[in-house]
Amino acid sequence: MKSLMIGAAGVALTATAVHAGGIQRTEQSAMVLYETGNLLELSLAYANPELDGENVSPPFPAQDISDVGDGFTLPSFALKYDVTDKVALAFIYDRPYGADISYGDTNVPLGGTVAEANTHALTALMKYNFNDNFSAFGGLRFQQAQGDIHLEGAAYGPVSGYEVNLDKTWGTGYVLGAAYEKREIGLRVALTYNSAITHDMDTTESGPLVDPDGPGPIPAMPLLNATGTTEVKTPESWNLDFQTGVAQDTLVFGSIRYVHHAQFRVDPDRFVAVTGGGLIDLENSTSYTLGVGHRFNEKLSGAVSVTYEAPGDELVSPLAPTTGYTQLRVGGRYDFNEKVSLSGAVSHFWLGDAKPETGTPDMARASFEDNSAWGVGLKLTYRF
Repeated sequence: MKSLMIGAAGVALTATAVHAGGIQRTEQSAMVLYETGNLLELSLAYANPELDGENVSPPFPAQDISDVGDGFTLPSFALKYDVTDKVALAFIYDRPYGADISYGDTNVPLGGTVAEANTHALTALMKYNFNDNFSAFGGLRFQQAQGDIHLEGAAYGPVSGYEVNLDKTWGTGYVLGAAYEKREIGLRVALTYNSAITHDMDTTESGPLVDPDGPGPIPAMPLLNATGTTEVKTPESWNLDFQTGVAQDTLVFGSIRYVHHAQFRVDPDRFVAVTGGGLIDLENSTSYTLGVGHRFNEKLSGAVSVTYEAPGDELVSPLAPTTGYTQLRVGGRYDFNEKVSLSGAVSHFWLGDAKPETGTPDMARASFEDNSAWGVGLKLTYRF
């Protein structure tokens, strides 16, 4: 029954860019530990969002905003090895978080605004089987992070032209989890905790001259220019994964994933001193997945699943012009022989509506509605 759990490469587009739905790009799953036997997985996924909007805030002219979300590629691999019948090891590489957002230069309120961030993670895990039903696992995650943000446009007022560069750094976190299995019916319920990871990032800030007293006697000064260190945390998360056989060659599976996005802050010293706030303010999110898999014959399996994340506050950062989503994913796996299989999946996403805002109090500057995204992934598995 365990072979029914479809291994199609999922494209988790819960975070096309930095937005209220989060910054995650993968689910940080540890379930490779529960695959049968020793294996090596090589995966490649691509996701492409279509994020279009329009200006809504006077005095800025009515103007369309075209496709501010850039596509991105997600390579990954996993190696799993059974040391004994009780102990298994796994080593995983993925890119769990990221952002790619860019407004065209011709847009008056937000034109020229760009955000780019990347992470690379290496995770080492060990699982211990207490008996045929109960097991526990844990390990360490080593993560590299880097980011650049440029704010441009009339909506940013006196800080238009501000830029911050966050240099590459490594941080360390941990993974803990436990599972209950009843293999004769394909049942497994697993709970995984992924800790937050702190990065102390060397930071360079620059921007326009700022007049500290407006039209007063003090002249405009380079108050946004500085170098220093910014503490950035990638957020902790919980995964609850489940599967069970429901009929001959048919499996129901799903998950609940909670991400504490509020932990993710980017608060460079000079920007906070001048504006009184940071660059990023995200809401926590919970996503729900439910799907069914079926084995058609000894070589071919298929699956379909739906994922839903509820929208949050419609007022969002311009670096985050969407909130919430619904995903439909169709995937399959073909086993060439006992050692080699190829999995694939295609996803479509309906992205939640949102209104990018700036200022104090918050004022909507644009409206992003009826946007979508698509993704495709492939995974090659070799068992040894």
